[in-house]
Amino acid sequence: MLYKTYIRPHLEYSVQAWCPYLKKDIIMMEKVQRRATKLIPSIRHLSYPKRLQEMKLYSLEQRRLRGDLIETFKVMKGLEGITSTKLFTLNTQRHRGRGHNYKLYKSALKKGLNCRKNFFSIRAISEWNNLPETVVEAKTTNQFKTQLDKFWCKSVNGYGVKKADA
Repeated sequence: MLYKTYIRPHLEYSVQAWCPYLKKDIIMMEKVQRRATKLIPSIRHLSYPKRLQEMKLYSLEQRRLRGDLIETFKVMKGLEGITSTKLFTLNTQRHRGRGHNYKLYKSALKKGLNCRKNFFSIRAISEWNNLPETVVEAKTTNQFKTQLDKFWCKSVNGYGVKKADA
């Protein structure tokens, strides 16, 4: 409870604007959560993914992805006061019957502009396009979050560990 209240908000502050992409930064931030989960004596002996499961937490990387998808949902539904066309382009050339109606077009990155791959408007597209229609067709943000969590629990155990690894 203390970790969720005092530490995690600092690790996640403004993460959609600043998302760590260097391996060393990701590892450094994940170490904080790893250490905090070891402070609980009853689950100290478990592996990190098992501790996350036990505490019903996501890895910080999974939390960042979840935040990106929630922000994408808000932009696409017009809940952020940002015109979605300023950040995203709907993929009009998708095949009928495949996926949902909110598939986004991901343009190829030009050589030398590799840094763009870490921009919010680029990094969220692939994961957004992989979501099922039941998730992206949600009416409210809370409904979207619930549907996303259910979808992740079916594909992975919801805590960053694939079911085969659990």
